Amino acid sequence: MKKGLFLALSLAATMSLNAAVLATVNGEEITDKDLAPLLGAHGADFDKIPDQMKKQLIDMAINGQLILEQAKKDGVEKTKEYKEALEFSQDNVLRNVWTQNEYKKVKISEADVKAFYDKNKDTIFVSPAQTKAKHILVGTQKEAEDIIAQLKGLKGDALTAKFSELAKTKSIDKGSAMNGGELGWFDESRMVPSFSKAAFALKNGTITIKPVKSEFGYHVILKEDSKAKTTVSYDKVKKNIEEQLRSEKFRTVMQDKMNELRQGAKIEYK
Repeated sequence: MKKGLFLALSLAATMSLNAAVLATVNGEEITDKDLAPLLGAHGADFDKIPDQMKKQLIDMAINGQLILEQAKKDGVEKTKEYKEALEFSQDNVLRNVWTQNEYKKVKISEADVKAFYDKNKDTIFVSPAQTKAKHILVGTQKEAEDIIAQLKGLKGDALTAKFSELAKTKSIDKGSAMNGGELGWFDESRMVPSFSKAAFALKNGTITIKPVKSEFGYHVILKEDSKAKTTVSYDKVKKNIEEQLRSEKFRTVMQDKMNELRQGAKIEYK
């Protein structure tokens, strides 16, 4: 057996072992590798996709294979339209591969990445302080004061349980009421100023002793927990910074390259 043929057969066997066959169309196998273009640019893991979506993707691949077979039977490969489209596609592939190769040539030093982080760590790479809270929203100050009176003196689980009970029965914010007034985690910018100011001023496990007025009505707030402002570590963001700096540098490099190519070319506007 010739060495080239042996290598080709070995490669085909390896590819067959690595690709899971999902269906066949007139003897042609549809494998998980064939679904890669349908999974998007980020290459979603086919095994983690819901079964219903898997079936849809496989059916799309089957339809694509059937169209391909029919196009060959109809002699599309011999048409002028096909040859023009193929030439256009080839030119696009050449441009794309060249551009990708130029992008790979752009290098960003570790020092540049670290310098960008150090310059921006107190602004861009800051996770703001957050509060986790529940609230009860009512229409009048009197209603809010009555609720605060019912909660007075309660602490810990007893306070949380009673607060949730009242939120479900009294709050006019029906979205949070069904979850006992739960609002989850938020930073100061997420809520109206009067609400944020009151919530962030509370100690964990305490409620507002006076109703908090906003454009929506009167709030009673229970602060459950809090997180201080933190700076995202360098190790977590350095790859993103590197890609951002590479993209910015690439745009400059490409502009210079295009200027150079245009200067060396004979261009005539008609």
